[in-house]
Amino acid sequence: MPTRRHFIGRTASAMAGMALVGTGVRGATGRPSGAPAQPAGATARRQVVVGGRRVRTVDVHAHCEIPGVRELLGGSPSANPALTIGPDRIRAMDAAGIDVEVLSINPFWYGVDREVAARLIRAQNEGLSEICATYPDRFAALATVALQHPELAAEQLEEGVTALGLRGGSVGAAVGTEELASRRFDPFWARAEELDAPIFLHPQGVPELASRLQGNGFLGNVIGNPLATTIALSHLIFEGTLDRFPGLKLCAAHGGGYLPSYSDRSDYGCATRPEQCTGPLARRPTDYVKQLYVDALVFTGDALRHLVSVVGANRIVIGTDYPYPWTATPDDARVPRFDVVDHVLDTPGLSDADRVAILGGNAAALFDIPL
Repeated sequence: MPTRRHFIGRTASAMAGMALVGTGVRGATGRPSGAPAQPAGATARRQVVVGGRRVRTVDVHAHCEIPGVRELLGGSPSANPALTIGPDRIRAMDAAGIDVEVLSINPFWYGVDREVAARLIRAQNEGLSEICATYPDRFAALATVALQHPELAAEQLEEGVTALGLRGGSVGAAVGTEELASRRFDPFWARAEELDAPIFLHPQGVPELASRLQGNGFLGNVIGNPLATTIALSHLIFEGTLDRFPGLKLCAAHGGGYLPSYSDRSDYGCATRPEQCTGPLARRPTDYVKQLYVDALVFTGDALRHLVSVVGANRIVIGTDYPYPWTATPDDARVPRFDVVDHVLDTPGLSDADRVAILGGNAAALFDIPL
């Protein structure tokens, strides 16, 4: 089997003839112009150019599911066909200017026993590996793990990375009511550090706040998801997980939640209420924030510039949350259409080097993807 370092580097492409590459040039805003007419059914592949140079883009926040896996738990197939990888997914990537997606699956299996978890994870990770083998120049993937069984999760991560060519792992923001910073999960974090395997953290909301987040506004996601990430990352910092595993590479969805927006307050917590803290950390809390990777799904140029000022342009990657429609044209005309690539290209104050790094360079280095 291919190793993690070489799996996606195969030179053969299964995509020949599926999508035509547009040849139009891009203006100052990076939007395509002058693309030639395409045959019926074909999609022009948007080319992203920065400073006159073609840039390959990597989306690290891209959802999928493996057909047949939910049925292992007695459930029904996903009702969202866009979660299945195939030609339609490729066409959507081409239209959006996404060259490579790093696939992950939101955990829905954290409550199952060890035997079922082992079968389910094997099916998922083998399915992800097959996708990458079928479309080697368009997809990388992250191993799923049964984190409720930490030793098993460590084995699943290792098998995914070393035997199946997966580029790291993915986890939720909590395991039931347990925080990721629980010492029970240390065997998993230790293996991730040992393998130099990046871990993508994607929240599942905050179920204990469901009654307060119900009603209008999609608050369970709009507030709940970034809040869950903020809580998880804060515990990983304050409970010493990042001290115990200083080489751990974490990438958090949704801009790292609210933590980068108000991280300085974290530095003052234990100084203000030392009785609330069990002992000093090796560094200031904000120093740990700077070692995280986060996606750029923060919607405005002001928010992206602030994220750059907190974690640095070298720690930011793009994420679409595909196929969930944050990037779709909204029904409310007062809300500007959000395009992930243009979000980076159009944010003032970024250098060309910053844009190249955020659009693909950082993710390629983090997940070992040749561009």
